[in-house]
Amino acid sequence: MNIYTRKGDTGKTGVFGGKREFKDSPRIHCIGTLDEANSTIGLLRSKLGNDHEWQLNLQRIQKDMMNMMSHLARPSDSKKENPNPRPTDGAVFCEEWIDAIEAAMSAPSDYFLLPGGNEISALCHVCRTQIRRGERALVTLMHEDPECVHDYIAAYINRLSDLFFILARAEMDKFGVAEEKWNLFLYKRKKKAIQKD
Repeated sequence: MNIYTRKGDTGKTGVFGGKREFKDSPRIHCIGTLDEANSTIGLLRSKLGNDHEWQLNLQRIQKDMMNMMSHLARPSDSKKENPNPRPTDGAVFCEEWIDAIEAAMSAPSDYFLLPGGNEISALCHVCRTQIRRGERALVTLMHEDPECVHDYIAAYINRLSDLFFILARAEMDKFGVAEEKWNLFLYKRKKKAIQKD
């Protein structure tokens, strides 16, 4: 069987239920952006090496993202059931991993940081920003087909960007790379202002 079908030559692609949508539709744009982020996570994993402590969790995230993309590919009016299970505990999984990483780090972060540090840290920031772009595309899809975007998907994608921010910091902390600080988080600035008063 050939990988090419020629069916997409007119600018449309298939979604669950047999419908075809233009490739620049909010649904396909969202799925494509999350696919891009997932590919970058794959690049990150290849840079880490097979024995790295993050490997299993990152693999789980990649599989969950594939499942979420398959759900987003099914319009809410589709009669065809999606066979893939929902990773409904994704946001909790991210929160637990974030908490464990932060507990092991030398200091919390109160600042926005300049992305960079070393290659792995910088790559984590690329993942973070691609996921944020995917989240914006997800919100656009939510306006068009709100029933298609389950609450667990929106929460999971939102939490993933937080996770990759923490992974970037953890990598720098592990190797003693100094963080380049920009500004205090807004809530920290407000707290300091109140303390001065």
